[in-house]
Amino acid sequence: MADNTLESLFSRLGRSPDVEAPNLQAWDATDPLLLEAAGGLLADGLLPPGGRLAIVGDRYGALTLGALALNRWNTGEPGALNGPVRVHQDLITGERALRNNAEKLGVDGGFEQFPLGAGLLSGATLVLLQLPKSLAELEEIADAVARYAAPDVVLLAGGRVKHMSLGMNAVLERHFGEVQPQRARQKSRILLARRPRPATGAQPFPSTEVNTDLGLAVCARGAVFAGTGLDIGTRFLLEFLPRMPAARHAVDLGCGTGILAAMYARSHPGSRVTATDQSAAAVESARATAQANGLGDRITALQDDAMASLPEASAELILLNPPFHVGAAVHSGAGIKLIEAAGRVLAPGGELWTVFNSHLHYRPTLQRLIGPTREVGRNPKFTVTASIRKSAAV
Repeated sequence: MADNTLESLFSRLGRSPDVEAPNLQAWDATDPLLLEAAGGLLADGLLPPGGRLAIVGDRYGALTLGALALNRWNTGEPGALNGPVRVHQDLITGERALRNNAEKLGVDGGFEQFPLGAGLLSGATLVLLQLPKSLAELEEIADAVARYAAPDVVLLAGGRVKHMSLGMNAVLERHFGEVQPQRARQKSRILLARRPRPATGAQPFPSTEVNTDLGLAVCARGAVFAGTGLDIGTRFLLEFLPRMPAARHAVDLGCGTGILAAMYARSHPGSRVTATDQSAAAVESARATAQANGLGDRITALQDDAMASLPEASAELILLNPPFHVGAAVHSGAGIKLIEAAGRVLAPGGELWTVFNSHLHYRPTLQRLIGPTREVGRNPKFTVTASIRKSAAV
């Protein structure tokens, strides 16, 4: 019955407002595996009574809505978990997809969305986690669970076997006294962790490192791409900073840790800069980077989905290092979505400076969606272009 319930539910889930495509779906085999394992713990009485369920990394709501559909929560029976399901999703698109899917399924309430921290995890006796790709992100999550959840918490951390590594076991073992890999099924596996180790010292994130080449303190939460390092695409784009125009309002679109925003603001004292990303961890990192370098009054960090909250024609310059993955899949849809957004937010005559992997051939898309596009630099891996918005957004 549970398998049929989940199969029916998952078939109705969408990814919107994230990219939708035939080869992209809103769930994977890890989701039912985690829910089945959680149900088994409840059925066998292996969880303390009156506890709470927290979910971390639920990409589009499959775990949260699946848990509610299985009706194993708030039953009043001995060992049942109480209260609404608490969920943390780093991406604003994931938060909105969960709400969209709940509305589609007629689910009114039953879950609450939280940042990663005490509000999410306090009193939690069961935590379900879709394992992140980054060990640093897993480190931050494991630290938070051990620090804030109930002393008898059980963490079920699941992922696709091809994306898992022994390093994940090592991270969990630093924060839990017991880590048990479970048997794989349908190319997914669960790591069960319990007996959290007492947290010592301050939270390890955001971490800070000074990039001596840039003379910049870079701050990073665990979930941010490249951590406190400088990814090679951004490094190449920064070579052209002296050639970029001065702007009253510039935007670092997909800001990550905010390196581009900080370097542009430093070199253009008269500019106001918005650093925006769909990731809460990125926005918090960019805000911390700005403050660490004395730029907090010039840089506004904003969590948003492709600048949806910024007015049309409100920026004279946008800097973009677009992603070429959607989750684990190589897909240009996320980059095209950001380029379309830039066309709306750029003022006439404004410029979009983009760095991208040369094999992606974004230039025709830039010319179509923005305007005349010139190549300003190329190395063996990357191309940098400048596109001018000459007409109203399309």
